[in-house]
Amino acid sequence: MSIAPVPSSSVVARHAIRVRGAVQGVGFRPFVWRLAQELSLSGWVRNDSSGVAIEVQGHSDVLDRFVARLARDAPPLARIDAIERRELGTALRRDFDILPSSAGRASTRIAADTAVCADCLTELFDPRDRRYRYAFINCTNCGPRYTISQALPYDRANTSMAPFALCRPCRSEYGDPDSRRLHAQPNACPDCGPTLTLVDADGMQVHEGDVVAAALARLYRGEIVALKGLGGFHLACDARNAAAVARLRARKGREEKPFAVMIAGAASLGQLAEIGDGEHGLLDARERPIVLLRKKAGCDALLAGVAPGIAWLGAMLPYTPLQYLLFHQAAGCPEGCAWLDRVQSLVLVMTSANPGGEPLLAANAEALERLAGIADAFVLHDRDIVVRCDDSVVFAGVGAPAFVRRARGYTPAPIRLARTGPSVLALGGHLKSTICITRGDEAFVSQHLGDLDNVQSCKALDEAVIHLLRTLEIEPELVAHDLHPDYYSSRYAADFAARRALPAVAVQHHHAHIAAVAAEHGLRTPVLGLALDGVGLGADGGIWGGELLHVEAGMAQRLGHLRELRLPGGDRAAREPWRMAASVLFELGRAGEIERRYASRGGAILAQMLARAVNSAPTSSAGRWFDAAAGLLGVSEVCSYEGQAAMLLEGLAEAHGPAAPLPGGYRIEADGTLDLLPLLAHLAGQKDQACGAAVFHATFAAALADWVGEASARSGVRNVALGGGCFVNRILAMSLRRHLQAAGLAVFEARLVPPNDGGLALGQAAVAMAAAAD
Repeated sequence: MSIAPVPSSSVVARHAIRVRGAVQGVGFRPFVWRLAQELSLSGWVRNDSSGVAIEVQGHSDVLDRFVARLARDAPPLARIDAIERRELGTALRRDFDILPSSAGRASTRIAADTAVCADCLTELFDPRDRRYRYAFINCTNCGPRYTISQALPYDRANTSMAPFALCRPCRSEYGDPDSRRLHAQPNACPDCGPTLTLVDADGMQVHEGDVVAAALARLYRGEIVALKGLGGFHLACDARNAAAVARLRARKGREEKPFAVMIAGAASLGQLAEIGDGEHGLLDARERPIVLLRKKAGCDALLAGVAPGIAWLGAMLPYTPLQYLLFHQAAGCPEGCAWLDRVQSLVLVMTSANPGGEPLLAANAEALERLAGIADAFVLHDRDIVVRCDDSVVFAGVGAPAFVRRARGYTPAPIRLARTGPSVLALGGHLKSTICITRGDEAFVSQHLGDLDNVQSCKALDEAVIHLLRTLEIEPELVAHDLHPDYYSSRYAADFAARRALPAVAVQHHHAHIAAVAAEHGLRTPVLGLALDGVGLGADGGIWGGELLHVEAGMAQRLGHLRELRLPGGDRAAREPWRMAASVLFELGRAGEIERRYASRGGAILAQMLARAVNSAPTSSAGRWFDAAAGLLGVSEVCSYEGQAAMLLEGLAEAHGPAAPLPGGYRIEADGTLDLLPLLAHLAGQKDQACGAAVFHATFAAALADWVGEASARSGVRNVALGGGCFVNRILAMSLRRHLQAAGLAVFEARLVPPNDGGLALGQAAVAMAAAAD
């Protein structure tokens, strides 16, 4: 953040002050008003399309204190990028006023949604308060922002709260500079605001008294209840009821993919997961992400079927009043907030209501239609969700959270870039889709949009582009997309660019992964990039996924890759790890074992396919090496969701504990190829799955470190960027980081966006901006 200085003197002066950043909808104007009252200054403050504008008059030394405190004492949700000021001629003004917002071309931004604040929770659980147990309580320090916003400036008329006329008490708060609800755009109460409705599976309203109590009773009976939240619907059930969990899996078609859970407070996780200081901070953070925690030994028995076979439990605390009220009801409706710090027995599965891999459902009508046959009941409300926004998912990283999915609570906060340039619209990839729009030196990465393999997800991408461009009032000058021409995102980019006569830049998938890491860290010098993932179209037309790159500005050079394995059966090999195990056996000259090991799966036919190189394209994918290891160890032969084999392998390695790398477990060829076949040959005879998984992780990390170290010695480049979905694997990421740092290399990892394809759009935008500057 920058603050422009003005020389101090004791004379009366009048200054125009501009505050830029996330300063709308966060209580900044009332904060300025109170500060001016305290310092006996006159003038005014208002929102406009650039942020917050202030004119203030007083003694110059007091004005200096005023500006310093704008930065130091800003409201908790504010994010100040810059404070600019200039001197004006003095004018006679006695008071300090909050003026109506002015319009104009947007250069500010909307704040992200945040969890209910402590003050609102106190009121929510106070029987004497007029908002006692009101499911839409909020103030300028908490509640919905981004998901209810249609345009800037952030005023009630530009949100989905516009249809709700304020009652007299709420209007008084809304206009009272001493109230923390001054200009709180979602401000409401039971007399004037949104309301809850409980309906059954047929969409008929259920009259069972208190909606929250009735919904909780249904959850305790084992029913699946759809709950409308901030950015969309959740499907909830009692996580301790194995039959209910199994029923939810069957209805949603989610055989084994882990569910997240919600608990009243961190104390309620005591029997379920390990919580370090970093995890505590993330669980309680106002962004309220799903935090991936190491399971305790008894977790799977207590929560049968919730997150089978993996090392991590995704957990989050309540962040909407409705969610808090469910736990409050289960606790017996105690007064005050102390009960949140005690162990509560209720644990709820909270999974996104996105049937068939479609986008998160946000509208009442579409939820009733698309969740028919899945939900037994629905808790609806009449405040529209403007922007669908899923829960964020994070690990506790080194100094900052490490994203698996970036969405609610963090979007649309911009990422500061090391360069400025033309506005770019980047469309991302095919899986874990996001988009990115740049404005000057800011990059706005959208919320997670999902996989673009169905019509509804493609429509969600269209909507996200329209909403972000409209809200930020940006006209792109460049369009960037993945090198693969058949992705929906690439076709959309080509069409968008053609209709507006804009240049379109195709960015190689793994180059974008590394460029994203370099962009968020502000790196302008060359880096060695290690890009490890499942698949991406290579610059040579091949199937890449285990790449060592030299990246500088808008250019990337391939220095080496993992040894290629064949994909018997094409895309099926990515879903059936036994096929990759067979591929390794073939490369080892042990094709005869394929039929014996996998006779029931057609191993003989697959062996012939490999021998004749039929439908068996080669790939350097790191993800397929994980699959091969899982297949050889018998951990997983067929996956029910993307990345399952690798996650199960990581879970076994976590349970086993550290292992030493296998001596002679890899080779680095003269052409830069890293060959892991010796390691896989060892795993093919390993009977202890957990030991094999631990040795695989240890050896892979050591091999990668040696590979990068040799490239660094040859090139003189000491900065290393790690990107790609394989770095969601905590064991691999942490072990490799230790090896590289021990060798004196500087390691840069994804922190502001996920390392997986959710970060591609940022990397594409950075490459396009760099190319435009050359």
